[in-house]
Amino acid sequence: MQHEQRLAALAVRKVHAGATLPAALAAVDDGAPTRGRALVQELAYGTLRHWGRLAALADALSVRPLSDDVKALVAVVLYQLDQTQAPAFAVVDQAVDAVVLVGRPQAKPAVNAMLRRYLRERDALNAQVAAASPVAQWSYPRWWIGRVQADHPAHWQAILAAGNERPPLTLRANRRVTTRDALGERLLAAGFASDPVGEHGLVVRAPRTVTELPGYSDGAFSVQDAGAQLAAPLLALEDGLRVLDACAAPGGKATHIAELADVDLMAIDRDAARLVRVRENLARLRLSARVAVGDAAAPAQWWDGVPFDRILADVPCTASGVVRRHPDGKWLRRKTDVAAFASQQQRILAGLWPLLAPGGVLLYVTCSWFAAENELQIKDFLARTPEALRETIIFADDIPHAGGQLLPSVNGAGHNQDGFFYARLRKG
Repeated sequence: MQHEQRLAALAVRKVHAGATLPAALAAVDDGAPTRGRALVQELAYGTLRHWGRLAALADALSVRPLSDDVKALVAVVLYQLDQTQAPAFAVVDQAVDAVVLVGRPQAKPAVNAMLRRYLRERDALNAQVAAASPVAQWSYPRWWIGRVQADHPAHWQAILAAGNERPPLTLRANRRVTTRDALGERLLAAGFASDPVGEHGLVVRAPRTVTELPGYSDGAFSVQDAGAQLAAPLLALEDGLRVLDACAAPGGKATHIAELADVDLMAIDRDAARLVRVRENLARLRLSARVAVGDAAAPAQWWDGVPFDRILADVPCTASGVVRRHPDGKWLRRKTDVAAFASQQQRILAGLWPLLAPGGVLLYVTCSWFAAENELQIKDFLARTPEALRETIIFADDIPHAGGQLLPSVNGAGHNQDGFFYARLRKG
């Protein structure tokens, strides 16, 4: 266990140095057995979800300032004590030895004392750090908390809390291969219970590595959040339409489009490397589309001049609505990133709108909570584009939302969704 604790702490340190969490985990991967690698991933993801509180606890427990590597290790172990089933005595004993592995043997007595004190005073210490700082209370940067409060005054606490939860494993049945009910029965026969969500989705009760699930290799399903599964149906697809997925990688929404109707689908992305995933997903699901490198903001480089009936603009954004899946984003994003993404989104909308046929629909999508990327972006576009008409989106009764912004589901709700935003624009 001490080895996994050290590697998780090293991954956390790499994220704070600027690496994405997947890159950090790849960098510390030593080829250990799957079980050990899964523990490293669990500890690293969980520690970053709760970093604000854990870092504050580490500081409160320490008599003198901690080095960054010891602080990361202590945070990992505090997460392990709070959120895993490992026996506390074993976690602490292994952590004390892990201090040596991070090159700080002199810190062993202090770390031992800190962790044992935490076990004795856990509730009081957690209350103390939460009361002292909103960063410790909510485990987000202060600017992030302030922006969510300002943008969602009625829902900000639920939004922040939802971002610290473990995300569900949600599948989308490929209707070209199977039905949702048949897929659920197939999973259950193999020992994987699931619950239906939305029109084509299943939430696997006990998440597993997706390739272990029956039906993966023969294209019976994709992994896609319940909120993301709303995109393709909102395009109101019909056979024969010409459709553009303008920011397609990794291909979840593009493949859903291809599953729902026989359309002439073009999927572009400006990152050639990420388009590999799009092609792989199309092949595994037995679907077809024209896939090409292209910048949505510069269509002259790739557009053939024939208008599209439907355009999906799932634009680059801060990804603030999916931090429960990507907790490194909370600590990698900067306040200035919001304006930078909003500017990029504005360019993409301006570039794509002329490609839409009269009467056609452009669906604008982000996975963000921030109004500057969502509601304010759309209001600004409508003010500049008189022929653009915003259509009211009617969501199902079990989907919490405020306008086009999906909201966190209550605990135990069937439709457990990420924080997507949708705006459907028709060209008059």
